[in-house]
Amino acid sequence: MNTKCHKNHHGHHKDHHNHHKMMMQDFKKRFFISLIFTVPVLILSPLIQEFFRFSLRFFTDKYFLFAFSAFIFFYGGKPFLTGLVSELKKKNPGMMTLIGLAISVAFFYSSAVVFSLKGKFFFWELVTLIDIMLLGHWIEMRSVIGASKALESLAKLLPSLAHLVKDNGQIKDVPIKELVLGSIVLIKPGEKIPADGVVIKGETSINEAMLTGESMPVKKNVKDFVIGGSINGQGSIKVKVEKIGKESYISQVIELVRKAQASKSKTQDLANKVAMWLTITSVSIGVFTLFAWIYLAKSFVFSLERMITVMVITCPHALGLAIPLVVAVSTSLSAQNGFLIRNRNAFEKARNIDTVIFDKTGTLTKGEFGVTDIVSVSGYSKKDILFYAASLESNSEHPIAGAILTKTKKENIKINPVDRFVSYPGKGIDGIVNGKQVKVMGANYLKEKNIKSDSLPISNLLRQGKTLVYVFLENELIGAIALSDSIKPESKQAIKKLKSMGIKTIMLTGDNKKVAQLVADELSIDEFFAEVLPHQKVEVVKKIQAQRNNIAMVGDGVNDGPALVQADIGIAIGAGTDVAIESADIVLVKNNLLDVVSVIGLAKATYSKMKQNLFWASGYNIIAIPLAAGVLYNSGIVLSPAIGAVLMSLSTVIVAINARFLRFKS
Repeated sequence: MNTKCHKNHHGHHKDHHNHHKMMMQDFKKRFFISLIFTVPVLILSPLIQEFFRFSLRFFTDKYFLFAFSAFIFFYGGKPFLTGLVSELKKKNPGMMTLIGLAISVAFFYSSAVVFSLKGKFFFWELVTLIDIMLLGHWIEMRSVIGASKALESLAKLLPSLAHLVKDNGQIKDVPIKELVLGSIVLIKPGEKIPADGVVIKGETSINEAMLTGESMPVKKNVKDFVIGGSINGQGSIKVKVEKIGKESYISQVIELVRKAQASKSKTQDLANKVAMWLTITSVSIGVFTLFAWIYLAKSFVFSLERMITVMVITCPHALGLAIPLVVAVSTSLSAQNGFLIRNRNAFEKARNIDTVIFDKTGTLTKGEFGVTDIVSVSGYSKKDILFYAASLESNSEHPIAGAILTKTKKENIKINPVDRFVSYPGKGIDGIVNGKQVKVMGANYLKEKNIKSDSLPISNLLRQGKTLVYVFLENELIGAIALSDSIKPESKQAIKKLKSMGIKTIMLTGDNKKVAQLVADELSIDEFFAEVLPHQKVEVVKKIQAQRNNIAMVGDGVNDGPALVQADIGIAIGAGTDVAIESADIVLVKNNLLDVVSVIGLAKATYSKMKQNLFWASGYNIIAIPLAAGVLYNSGIVLSPAIGAVLMSLSTVIVAINARFLRFKS
């Protein structure tokens, strides 16, 4: 039953994703086809010929002009015409209504001029407006599609097959969808856990970093719970399946991401309100102009031309470009500076960020173990301790082994081969190096053998929350090696810059309080939350949102996905997992936290440039609309449709040039 529900949910999500993809492809196709047919329209338009001082006139030229324009109007303009009808049915006129009305008035008036009415063509304004709007909607749909990929990335964490242990003890590989509650599965070293369950045989360490953010592999013994999608370490274990379908951990995270995305999508777009009032104003002034001139005993053709001029000059050519041009430039600048903008609305909010929440592992820290200290307790040198430990660890695949071997390479220490190597899961490793017995053991071994180390340096390292392994030579403790997840070099500088901007910094981590306190103190972070499970991260973000205005969340793991979506602005580290990237509004490609500061700087500069462009895009209307309506007619000043179009074009050119001057300080 659960599996079926999960499959239905996945199918619904897939249909939704395919719908958006089809819409994007539709806008793209309509844009390029319309663009091709726009070329002959421009060449045949009298105003364009006059402007570029060339002439291409023949007996049926206006009918060709009409035919090409009619195709673009009905084919390229279809989404806006259907949008106009839809918005009017809902009694909520917006940008679709304005675009649909503008292209309809321009087309039908120009068509009437072709066949009988005296007046001017508006075909070139019509087709270029359609082209610009199709391009804008195509770009918009591309960003919408990315958000839904987060759920697909989560689902990919699970393996496709599981080793099912049958009642007779035989092992059979089956698709994970065939697993049921109570199934027994075998997980070999290095494999992914196929489902949530409890260990019934064996012991191992499991890497849950992709799911919980915990950097250190977690030891698992009989009766311990394991999560589907996490990676098994060196030991083989048998697990009894306890959760499947929508009850599984990953499915619950998927649901958290879906709900957070849905709640964010309900935010009303301010642009629709502006478009609604622009539509009402444009139509009202146009209709008033028509009847005013008829009332003043002017001819219908003159009155209609005044109305058309008002409608065309209010046509959102420059307004349609004002924001997209700034968007294009800011997107290019962001890419050049190492971050990608996926959600424009969230990016624009970034100018008002007052709090930045950081995930710890892989975000503030490197997400990998590094040797921080080597302590000698029996007169042996640090070099000797590292030599014996590294020689033994060269036979191990454990993350701790990797960190010790990396340290050995940096110190140019050569290691020796090992004889009689033995691994004790959950305890440590043993072997013969240079004819001597060497052991590298964890704290559990010391407790088991009742070995005490009162060394002050070791005690200090334990208080700091670091992970320690103990090195024994011929059963004598000769020293300890401390490891921890090292802090990224740029983290401190990024926190300092954010605090200088008056922005509060908070850290979330699945690690224990000792480790969290150590990192928070070193980075001077204002506040931290430790031992936070993935579903709790969303709750913590909500709690902070209730107290602060604009919250940014910076993370990299699967467990950060829901929190990234819940935050006002989700920022993902590019080196992180796919789900974090797909859930985020902004992606830091270079994995550099200083880019968070750059994001805020660019957001502020972009918003300022958008305001400037909106002024240039609509400011000319204050003068042009009254002149188009003919208020100075008695003074001999009448704005013709051609001059109105030139003014509109001039506004567009100013907007384009102004957008190119977008700059920001990082």
